[in-house]
Amino acid sequence: MPAGVSTDEEGFMRFYLGRFVIVVVLFGLSAAVVRAQSAATTAVRSAISAPFAADEPALDLDALIRAALEHNPAIQAAMHRLEAAKLRPDQERKLPDPMLSAGWNSSGNPLPGAGLGSEPTANIGLMVTQPLPYPGKRDLRAAVAGHEVDAEAHQLDALRLDVRSRVKQAYARLAFATSTAELLERNRQVIETLLSTTEARYSVGKTAQADVFKAQAELTAIELRLERVQHTRIAREAELNALTDQPASSAIARPPPLALPEFTLSLDTVLAAGAHTPMLRRDEAMVSRAAAAIDVARRDFKPDFAVSGGYYYMGSMPAMYMVRFDVELPVQRARRQLALEERESTLGESRAGLEATRRAVESSLQDDYHMAMSEARLARIYRDTMLPQLRLAFESSLASYETGAVDFLSVLTSFTGLLDQEMSYLESLSEYHVAIARLEAVTGATETP
Repeated sequence: MPAGVSTDEEGFMRFYLGRFVIVVVLFGLSAAVVRAQSAATTAVRSAISAPFAADEPALDLDALIRAALEHNPAIQAAMHRLEAAKLRPDQERKLPDPMLSAGWNSSGNPLPGAGLGSEPTANIGLMVTQPLPYPGKRDLRAAVAGHEVDAEAHQLDALRLDVRSRVKQAYARLAFATSTAELLERNRQVIETLLSTTEARYSVGKTAQADVFKAQAELTAIELRLERVQHTRIAREAELNALTDQPASSAIARPPPLALPEFTLSLDTVLAAGAHTPMLRRDEAMVSRAAAAIDVARRDFKPDFAVSGGYYYMGSMPAMYMVRFDVELPVQRARRQLALEERESTLGESRAGLEATRRAVESSLQDDYHMAMSEARLARIYRDTMLPQLRLAFESSLASYETGAVDFLSVLTSFTGLLDQEMSYLESLSEYHVAIARLEAVTGATETP
C-alpha cells in the first residue's frame, strides 16, 4: 500500500477498480456480440438468397423414360403376351388334326388274319378321318382371337403410357424431395447461425434464455423434416430403379429443379383426347371379342362333318377301299343354348365395363386437369407474390433485430413463415407435374404443357 493511504481509501479504490474492469469486459463482450450479430445477419441473408446446387450431374428424364420403356419387366411381359396372341388367329383357321384308325375283321376266331383270303369279310386295313367344321366356324374363331390381339396391343400401349407416367411422377417427387432437402439444409445453417448469435447475446444478458430454447427447437424441427424428406428421396430413387429394372441400391443422379410452364390446356381438349385413350380402345376390343364369341356360339348350332378314307387288305382276294362322309348331329341344343346365353352375358359385362372405364377416364381427367390448373396457379402465386413478400419481411425483421428494434421471436416467426411457404411452393410445383403426368397416361399424350 502506498504511503499516506488509509485502509478505507484502499478498499474504495479496489471497489471502483473492479467495477471498471467489469465494465471494460462487458463493453468488449457487447462489441463482440454486435460484430457477431452483424456477421450472422450477413450470413443469413447470403444463405436465404443462395441458389440451389447445380454442380452435380443432372438426372436426365428422357433417358429414364427410354430405359423404362426398354427394360421394364411389366412391359416385357406384355410384349410377350402380345406376340403369343398374334399366333392364335392362324391357329384357329387351321383344320383339326386328322385321325388314323387301324383294325381288322376276322372270320372263325378273333385273331388278326383269321379267314383272310378265304372269307370276304376278313380284312386288315387303315382308315384316315379328317374332321371338317361347319363353314365359317374357323373364321369366326379366328376373328375372336384377332380381337384378343387388338386388346393386348392396346393393353401394351396403356402400360407403356402408365410406365412413362409413373417415371415422370417419381421423377417429380424425387425433384421435390431433393429441392426440399437443399432448402432445409440451407435453412438449418441459417438457424445454426441465429442460434450462435442468440447464445452470444444471452451470455451478456441481451436476450432471454427462452430465445435460445426457441432457436434450438426450430433447429430440431428442421432436422425432423430433413429425416422425412430423406426417406421420401430414398423411396423415389428405389421406385425409379424398379421402373427401369435396376437394382434398388443403384445410384440416382440429382434431378434439376422443376420448371413451371404456362398451363394452356382446356378441359374440352383433354376430354377429347381422353376419348381415344388406349384403356378405352382395349375395352372396345373386348366388346368386339364378346360379340364375335356370340357369333361362334350361334354357329355351333350347325353340324360339323368328317370325311374318311380307308384301305383294307384281303389276302388273295381283291383289296377293299372305303370312303365315308360323317355328319355330327347337333342334338344337344340345350347345352349350346346355355353356351350362347353365357356369351351374351359376357357381352353385357364387356359393354358395362367399357362404360365404367369411360366414366372413370372422364372423372380422372377432370380431377387431374383441375389439380394441374390449381397447383400451377398456386405455384405461380407463391413464386411471384408470396415468397418475395415474405423474403422482404424477413429481411426487414433481420435489419430491425440488428438494431434491437424487434425481439428474436419476430425474426424466428418471419423465418419459419418463409420456410413453410417455400416448402409449399415446392410441393405445389411437384403436384403440378404429377397431375400433368397422370393426364398424359390417360390421354396418350407424351408432352403436355
